[in-house]
Amino acid sequence: MLAAVIGYPVVQAVWRSFFSDPVAKTPEFVGLDNYVKVLAGDLSEQFWASIHTTLFFSIASVTLEVLIGLAMALVMNRAFRGRAIVRASILVPWAIPTAVAAVMWKWVFNVGGVANSLLGASILWTGAEWPAKTAIIIADVWKTAPFIGLLTLAGLQAIPADLYEAARVDGAGPVRSFFSITLPLVRPALVVAVLFRLLDVLRIYDLPQIFTNGSNNTMTLSILVVRQSIGALKAGVGSALSTLTFLIIFAIAIAYIRMLGANVMAGRDGSES
Repeated sequence: MLAAVIGYPVVQAVWRSFFSDPVAKTPEFVGLDNYVKVLAGDLSEQFWASIHTTLFFSIASVTLEVLIGLAMALVMNRAFRGRAIVRASILVPWAIPTAVAAVMWKWVFNVGGVANSLLGASILWTGAEWPAKTAIIIADVWKTAPFIGLLTLAGLQAIPADLYEAARVDGAGPVRSFFSITLPLVRPALVVAVLFRLLDVLRIYDLPQIFTNGSNNTMTLSILVVRQSIGALKAGVGSALSTLTFLIIFAIAIAYIRMLGANVMAGRDGSES
């Protein structure tokens, strides 16, 4: 039952990708023609550009989110007055729907918005490639860094305090304790957090769609799929794009787990679960 629920949409998309796109008549079997159009035909330039843009957003956003989230977790792991309020309030950006957050940040990056007021400039943030990409990454990091921070905090709190006490007795300073104790032991939590975020950013749609409508080289794979499937009424090509997107995300996730997270997927006896 679970396999049917999960697998049916994927199988249906793959099957539909082998048919033509007529709107008013029955689709005809065209084999791999739709894939040829996407990979080497009329859509190839948009397809490869969207892959480049999606990977750029993924690497830049996840890297910044890990650094900021880890810093948040280290601060929240310390005892200070009002820590409970800080932990609760840090969830606010994560709780806001992405579309709403995108609209909020679009106001911030308006010509007369807060960003330009703080910088004393008149930058048209959504009118050029790099300002638009910068604005999208800032909005994405603001929304999801707390998510990584909270997952990392859970990993930090599982580290026994005795280890830090023993390190202090042996003369280890804060920096050495961080790299010898904190970072290795919090690694499983970070690996899971990065995997979740990586899968999420590889499917990013709302932020670039609302910020720029995919213009100025900010069109991601998800935007291209929606544009072809719904906007252009090309169900066959859209299904081929969906299948390729699924394969790309699946391959990246497997490669990431194999390279960095193999021990996370292993059972207590060391065998993979």
